[in-house]
Amino acid sequence: MKKVIIICCLLAFIGCKTKNVNGKQIGKSVDANEINKLDEAQKNKAYELGKRVLMTCNDIKFKPFTQSEATDKVIAKSTPENIKQICVKYSLKYGLFKDLEFVEMVPNMTDNTNIYRFKALFEYAKANKELRVTMNTENKASAISTKDWKDEFE
Repeated sequence: MKKVIIICCLLAFIGCKTKNVNGKQIGKSVDANEINKLDEAQKNKAYELGKRVLMTCNDIKFKPFTQSEATDKVIAKSTPENIKQICVKYSLKYGLFKDLEFVEMVPNMTDNTNIYRFKALFEYAKANKELRVTMNTENKASAISTKDWKDEFE
């Protein structure tokens, strides 16, 4: 009986530590209280980069990312035309962008990146959007995306 309980506890521990999401091995999410100093600096950078993109919706001035801030893929996709298209849609549907609220950091074990989830706050109360900024080991944004808000990471 003891062995069965120990095995069950061990399996539960292993099952809670990591999970697969869309074929990627994802670690346990970390909220604002548990984040360490290195991740705190990376979180602040992710916040600034994400806020810069969404603030474009308010003032129509986008400062392009530099090589030290983002990967070539992100720089290529974040053209003023692409961001303007997104902003027009968001401004009509959600109103003016206010701020980002940090929710959690999810480590991606597959490619050694950290996914920072922010809740995007807009003028209209019905706005329920999430901004995800993926930061790589070089402290560069390797992906920036918006999704409909869900409490559970998917």
